Amino acid sequence: MGMPSLHRRLGLGDAVFIGLGSMIGAGVFAAFAPAAAAAGTGLLIGLAIAAVVALGNATSSAQLAAAHPTSGGTYAYGRAELGPWWGFIAGWGFVVGKLASCAAMALTFAAYAAPAGWQRPVAVLAVAGLAAVNWFGVTRTAQLTRVIVVVTLLSLAVAVAAGASAPDAPGWLDASALWSGGWYGILQSGGLLFFAFAGYARIATMGEEVRDPSRTIPRAIVLALAAAVIVYAAVGIAVLSTLGPETTARSTEPVADVVVAAGWAWAQPVIRIGAAAASLGALLALIAGIGRTIFAMAREGDLPRFLAAVHPRWHVPHRAEVATALIVIAIVAVADIRGAIGFSSFGVLLYYLIANLAAFRQRPDARRYPRLLQIIGAAGCVILALTLPWQSVAAGVVVVLIGIACRALRRRISRAP
Repeated sequence: MGMPSLHRRLGLGDAVFIGLGSMIGAGVFAAFAPAAAAAGTGLLIGLAIAAVVALGNATSSAQLAAAHPTSGGTYAYGRAELGPWWGFIAGWGFVVGKLASCAAMALTFAAYAAPAGWQRPVAVLAVAGLAAVNWFGVTRTAQLTRVIVVVTLLSLAVAVAAGASAPDAPGWLDASALWSGGWYGILQSGGLLFFAFAGYARIATMGEEVRDPSRTIPRAIVLALAAAVIVYAAVGIAVLSTLGPETTARSTEPVADVVVAAGWAWAQPVIRIGAAAASLGALLALIAGIGRTIFAMAREGDLPRFLAAVHPRWHVPHRAEVATALIVIAIVAVADIRGAIGFSSFGVLLYYLIANLAAFRQRPDARRYPRLLQIIGAAGCVILALTLPWQSVAAGVVVVLIGIACRALRRRISRAP
């Protein structure tokens, strides 16, 4: 009996939409406020830095995905190019970091969609509902993601149009506003905005479900990233030019505040619906991506093999996805997740650092992009990680060490007579 595998059902358009659904998520509605607090208008430079680092990471992911068209993303690539321990650290960083991100997306959705006092129950229902959608097959995941991305982009288009019609905030583009946070503030804003781009790897983690993956995945990653950069730049300029950097930094809903400041108060519900849809889109793609990484790790014995099952009818890693949903629901039920976002960021940057190192090690016949892009990606991951709060870095290191210790113990037990 061969190893369980998944069905190839997704084309280029599906893969691009899954990447966009992961990137244009709740971050676009929330990330500009803390980025403006760190860097003022300099967040636009931070956005450019984040985009360059993301390009390095995206091309590394694309090059690896073309050579290793299987589930698990950098977990699988790290194992193949650098060795099992590197793959495990990448997979573990991805899983623990993205579980925290899932809870944050669920709570963000509930903050926009639920009345006061009902946020946690609504967030739990959102996780359970989207896990059920994933259960019934990846083509349904792709179809729902298309709808969510269209709704989100329409709401952002309304916000950008409102910003264009409003008078400019005085001095928003002055040198003092551009350099108010200095280089450290700009790098910190880049770190905050980088995670808005992190969804392109979701395309790579679905390598076993994409048709003609060696051609489709590289093209889908670059197309989705380019579209996300354009959207983020347009929204960032609309927010800063309408509200100014100081008001943006204080805002809890900067995109919604743009339409109010422009006198388009009627459009506020449109923005709320868009923000809720974006949060759901990111959460849907995250649950799918984490489930497939857990599936790949369990298939190799780095997590309990019980989780490596594929559903006989729906052809999805159903046990891995149920485990993902249950853990996220537990976090949502008890945690204030805002403090875990830095921890989540640490895990994601570790994951991409290993992706860049793995792509750098690939043989010349597998090379699709210059090595300079992998060096930029790896250096960018390290620099952005160093801008995170020290508590986040400490917590991330502790959790990675716990994962390493557990794997070492499992290996020792399995080797015992």
